[in-house]
Amino acid sequence: MAQWKVWMMGLVLLAMTGCSIMTMDTESAGATTILRADGKLQVLFLDVGQGGSQLLISPSGKTMLIDAGNNDKEQMMLDYLQQYQIKKLDIVIGTHPDADHIGGLDKVIDHTIVDSIYMPKISSNTRTFESLLESISNKKLKVQTAKAGLSLDWDKAVQVEMIGPAAVYDNANNMSAVVKITYGTTSFLLTGDAESASEKDMIKSGVDLSATVLGVGHHGSKTSTSLSFLNKVNPQYAIIQSGKDNNYGHPDETILSRLKKAGAVVYRNDLQGTVSLVSDGTNVTISTERKGK
Repeated sequence: MAQWKVWMMGLVLLAMTGCSIMTMDTESAGATTILRADGKLQVLFLDVGQGGSQLLISPSGKTMLIDAGNNDKEQMMLDYLQQYQIKKLDIVIGTHPDADHIGGLDKVIDHTIVDSIYMPKISSNTRTFESLLESISNKKLKVQTAKAGLSLDWDKAVQVEMIGPAAVYDNANNMSAVVKITYGTTSFLLTGDAESASEKDMIKSGVDLSATVLGVGHHGSKTSTSLSFLNKVNPQYAIIQSGKDNNYGHPDETILSRLKKAGAVVYRNDLQGTVSLVSDGTNVTISTERKGK
């Protein structure tokens, strides 16, 4: 509750004062080829090293950015937006205050038109979080609370539901905004750093967790992707965002084994760079920045 009061005080002070892009494997060419196709949904798991960031482009060209990597990835994020020709973000979501998820959001907001921003009811006393609040204030944006039960107005052909956090936690990871995006018969479940306690409450809520693609929680840490949660999601594909030679041992071998036993095909930023998934509403096509196993 104290954290929420700090967060609300910060916001009060701030208030007072068809088109998709496919990233093809061009490792040998040393460049990225961009293809456009109408009427498709694209979800890009951007390679931001040991951090998280997903860029979504809707069938009608609407855009959404979930997280933006760590502080040292600010310029990289701006480069990604330029690469994918993004000048406006219809929705920005900061899943939780950890630096490896919101570190680059301040510069993104500074240099991009943003319509709306969502963040959960948890704050941080870090300079990273303060810098983000300053950028939000400078753009005169109003933070909307990220919580379970929200339906976001994004693209009339795409359903965007926020299904977490389903409760209130002291742990910032469990307060992660969890988003499910559904297009036709395909769906994407993006979980931030949500850990087993959050997963348990999402299961308890009775919400439909099944998804074609799972953005694996907490960079493949063993604190997330519990067996009961994974069984509910039952994904065909699983994407892990972690950095090369990170100090955390991500992704954990237990989780990799669990995903394999569940029959999910795993893609990893540390091995394959940016992972691009394109859905036509029935099928999902996956391409990677580089080859890697």
